[in-house]
Amino acid sequence: MKKYNHIFFDLDRTIWDFDASADDSFNRMFIKYGLEELGVPSLVVFREHYERHNDLLWSWYRKGAILKEVLNIKRFEMTLADFGISDTLIAVGMSEDYVTVNPEKAFLFPGAIESLEYLSQKYPLHLITNGFQEVQEQKFRIARLYLYFKTVTTSEEAGIKKPEPGIFNFAMEKANCTAEDSIYIGDDLAVDVTGALNVGMDQVFFNEKGIRHKEKVTFEIKCLTELMEIF
Repeated sequence: MKKYNHIFFDLDRTIWDFDASADDSFNRMFIKYGLEELGVPSLVVFREHYERHNDLLWSWYRKGAILKEVLNIKRFEMTLADFGISDTLIAVGMSEDYVTVNPEKAFLFPGAIESLEYLSQKYPLHLITNGFQEVQEQKFRIARLYLYFKTVTTSEEAGIKKPEPGIFNFAMEKANCTAEDSIYIGDDLAVDVTGALNVGMDQVFFNEKGIRHKEKVTFEIKCLTELMEIF
């Protein structure tokens, strides 16, 4: 196997179980803001509308078309509007709660800590994430991930987002390494795998849901503990 000197990770949906965390946050917000009493048929329906708007706004954010402050509130405003609710205070409240409440508990994938403890004894570990800086810092603190990583690069700090090569180059300069002696672990084929590939870095595709694809990847895993077999 090729020798690696540095290992880079994605955070959301790779180490941090973003979906489980979001489920917990939405359950609490649905009750707190009395959305059922306001005419929202169910939490499931509300989430479906939210995800559609959120995906659209994030695509705009990645292109630099909107600011994160706009995204944070707009995704809730648009979702509430789908149900005839025009209340800026609720939208702002949900936005603030989601950013602060979402990372309040540690939601990690099975085997995350075990794998990080093992890998961090053998390699310098680094992280590259598109998430908002203050949110990712809170996740790091809550889950004590700072114990394992030498460097953390956010898209806000780098001024550019994955899969653009610039954020990978920024992170490698920060870690004092090269693409040739590094490998990147992430869950998103378009953002993580393609981003790493574009700078000449090997990749581990964390395919926890077992989705079918035709992309060529260096390694593919379904559970993080498989990393201990690779490295």
